Amino acid sequence: MRRALYGEGGFFVSHAPSGHFRTSVHASPAFVAAVRRLVAAVDEALGHPDPLHIVDVGAGRGELLAALRLAGRFQLTAVELAPRPADLPASIEWRDTLPSRFTGVLLATEWLDNVPLDVVEVDPSGVVRYVEVDPDSGEEALGEAVAGEDAEWLGRWWPLAGASPGMRAEVGRTRDEAWAAAVSTVERGLAVCVDYGHLAAGRPPYGTLTGFRSGRQVPPVPDGSCDITAHVAMDSLGPGVLVRQREALRALGVDGARPPLALASTDPAGYVRALATASAAAELTDPAGLGGHYWLVHGRNLPGPETAVFPASLRGS
Repeated sequence: MRRALYGEGGFFVSHAPSGHFRTSVHASPAFVAAVRRLVAAVDEALGHPDPLHIVDVGAGRGELLAALRLAGRFQLTAVELAPRPADLPASIEWRDTLPSRFTGVLLATEWLDNVPLDVVEVDPSGVVRYVEVDPDSGEEALGEAVAGEDAEWLGRWWPLAGASPGMRAEVGRTRDEAWAAAVSTVERGLAVCVDYGHLAAGRPPYGTLTGFRSGRQVPPVPDGSCDITAHVAMDSLGPGVLVRQREALRALGVDGARPPLALASTDPAGYVRALATASAAAELTDPAGLGGHYWLVHGRNLPGPETAVFPASLRGS
């Protein structure tokens, strides 16, 4: 998975993700506006530091940072393994490693679902083994028995003891470690992870690993031709406030409600604009789609709890 996504000729090194799948960043300017409001709230909570860093991990082609249109005290950094896009604004720093400790906001929008992991399966005798995949054909076979840190992670977060043969799990230890490393770079501020995910009470019995190419779901053959993704075990990532995107965005002013029909009579053009805005917001908050994402919000040395930077409607979630 690591080679297929990030190795020489790997998917994320040689392909623009926006050409293959939609994220919240690509879906609507309303998402960008919500992130801008969140950054403003963190900035105020921290006393308007100079500079205030916004670091986007797994930045794709830098679309979110470019759309934020922040300048002056705001220092924008994209962390991505692909080469720097030629049309990216010069004000955005582009790097392939996490920065050193900073004050501000760390964003990880649909990053962890592409952090490589191992898939395991229960064999006919009840032993949990790694699933091995031929990188050319995609043909699968069971390999060594799972042991060590991976076995410990499974025992705590995705236990397979007594599971039926053929049942699978995705070992999220690498995601936990990647998120912890990213969060550790925030000296003061907020770390926000937005991703597809699941919790212990609802782990999928056969996993979620899949592929995407040109907007269509395809088999996850690790040959570099497609995105390979698996949902994130959100509850294993560590401390923070965990909410659905639907609640987080509504707290940040994104409302998918239709405008009143009466507006069509008094201001037809305004009604059309409001209807378009509501439709875009509805996609972001649809619980069967992007609205089903989780937000993990983790504060670091903030003057109050993580949710202090959100409106009152989210506090105490």
